[in-house]
Parts: sequence; C-alpha cells; structure tokens
Amino acid sequence: MTQQTAPGRAPEPSLADPCAEREPAGARLRPDGAAAGLDVFLSGRVFMDMIFTGLPGLPPPGTEIVTDGLGSAPGGVANIAVAMSRLGLRVGLAAPFGDDMFGAYLWRTLAEQEGVDLGLSRRVPGWSTPVTVSMAYDSDRSMVTFARPVPSSPGEPGEPDEVGAPPAARACFVDVDQPVPAWAARMRERGTLVFGDLGWDQTGAWPAEVLDRLAHVDVFLPNAAEAMSYTRTRTPAEAAEALAERVPVVVVKCGGDGAIAIDSVAGERAETGALPVEALDPTGAGDVFAAGFVFATLAGLPLAERLRFANLCAGLSVRHRSGSLGSPCWGEIAAFGESGEVPESVLADYAFVIPFIPDAADDTVVRAEPTLRTEL
Repeated sequence: MTQQTAPGRAPEPSLADPCAEREPAGARLRPDGAAAGLDVFLSGRVFMDMIFTGLPGLPPPGTEIVTDGLGSAPGGVANIAVAMSRLGLRVGLAAPFGDDMFGAYLWRTLAEQEGVDLGLSRRVPGWSTPVTVSMAYDSDRSMVTFARPVPSSPGEPGEPDEVGAPPAARACFVDVDQPVPAWAARMRERGTLVFGDLGWDQTGAWPAEVLDRLAHVDVFLPNAAEAMSYTRTRTPAEAAEALAERVPVVVVKCGGDGAIAIDSVAGERAETGALPVEALDPTGAGDVFAAGFVFATLAGLPLAERLRFANLCAGLSVRHRSGSLGSPCWGEIAAFGESGEVPESVLADYAFVIPFIPDAADDTVVRAEPTLRTEL
C-alpha cells in the first residue's frame, strides 16, 4: 500500500505497524519484568516473495495465464521472524540484504514495520536480493527461486549462518539441513533453547547424518513428509516416535490433518486436528506454526496447549493470500474467537489463549497490505 504523492515524485510505502498490540502481548509473556533483550535469535536468507493467487492451475508450456491476484512480502527466514514478532516476541535476525530496490524494501519492512532487530544484519554491495515466485492454486502452491551466493568481504561473514558473537536470547532457531552452526551451540551452552526445522531434500537422498544433528537441538519441527522420509517410516505417528528417540521435543506438522507432538523429557504426547477453516494460500503456514509453538513454549504452556496455539496461528494465516504479511496479530486472534466461524465446541479447546490476549487487541483485523493486491 502506498501513500498518494505529488506528480513526478516516487510514492513512499506505508510502514505503519499492523500489530500495535505486539508490545503488550510480549509484556504478558514476561510477567516477571525481564530485562530488555531478545526472546528469539535466528539467522538465514531473506527472500523477496512474489505470490500469484487465484490461478486455475499452472500454465502449460507456450501459454499464458492472467490472474487478478499478486502480492509481495518478505520471505525465507523472514516468514518466521515476522510471525514471531507479531505475537510479541522480541526477535533478532542476522541476514545479508542486497543493495538493490528489493533489499531496501525488505530491510525497511522488517525493521520499521515489523519491529525485527536487524542489528546483526548487513547490506551487501553488488549482491542481488534472492527472489521466490509462488503460484498458489487449489490450496497448494508451486515455486520458482532465484538466489546467488553471498560474496564475502574482508572481516565479514559470507553466508548467513556465519554469526560472530550471538546475542543473549531465550531461544534460537536453526535449519538442520546443514550442520548446526557454532553460534547456536554457544547459545545452547548458555541455556538458550534451540528450535530446529528443515526443508525439502530435492536430491531425494534423505541422508541419515541430518538426524545426527538433532543431538544439538531441543525442539524439532519437521513436516510429515520430511519426517517420514528421514526416518524411513510409513506414517507421521511412526516418524514422531522415531524422532522422539533423538530429540527432547518433536512436533510433526501434518498440514490439513493437524499435528503430532512428543515431549520425551516430560513424558507428554499430544495430537490435534487442523483448524476447520478454508485454506486460500498455505505459503509460510509451517513457519507461522513454528512461531506459535515457540511463543507457547516460552510462555510455559503444557504440550497440548503449545500444539493447539501453533495450530491456531497457522490456521489463521492460510485464510489470506499474503505470505509472511498474512501472519496473524493478536487482534485477529481475538476477532476469530468472536467471529462464529467455527463451532463453540472447537473454540472451547482454545480458551487457554484468552489470558494472553492484550487489552489493545480490539477484535479488529488489521493487516499490512502487500505491495500489490487483488482488487475486489
């Protein structure tokens, strides 16, 4: 969304905070008045996500499809950074940013609109911002990505996992596709909880050494297909049991079928179905789920409630077509409870969320606009 301006002058994007209630929500998470500092730290690549929606399918070779829906938003590691910040977590991100137009937009959106601390991020001269085009159709999506290696400068790290001195934080988030970075190990030694996720193995090899990295992780959140492929099991439940032997807490995300979680330390098991809502765009839903689980973990909730809260956040996000900017704020969480969209019997399972809803959340859904949007 842009502001009107005089002819001949470039418009300025609106960077108004769409989640004014994030600060009081964070304060409720820290009732002991914890000193200023980060709740979560993470590192990775930020992508420029271009999201086409309303497609009847993918265009066959040599043809063209015209659609009326296009959004753009920060993607990659920004998906989970934005989702956690909107819930009130104080988030720090170390990432490289290109010095092009996309890089400037991503930096401003994350720092000024979404309140993510970019103190350990850097701008990389001459480097092009990674871009992903997502084509959403039939409640699914296909993607095309452009990305180039990050060049190193003297005295500066190249790839985003190379963080020098990580800050103090209650939790950190890593991808276990690659070896767990040294900075995460140092943070864990200081008492930081390490949450881990991974991506799809395009080689189809599903190497066993990936699971060996779980020795350095406290909470692991794969989706069902990934979990079954790495463990060579036939069902999400079997995969969860296998992974529970390697990591204290495992959560297997099953998309429209909900999620399964096992806490081996506490001896808890939980399972929940998906929120019964119409899914329009699943882009980033797994990251929103993970953000909700991180928040609920830091809030000290029992395993079943952690799972339900993550499920609630992910379910709210798929109802919109806007990537990371579709992550729910507390106002939307409050509004959903009053909307009558799902039966009271379903809402009863989420009553534990009410004490976390700040007074500033006035049952009004406020969303950041993507840079381009469907005209209705």
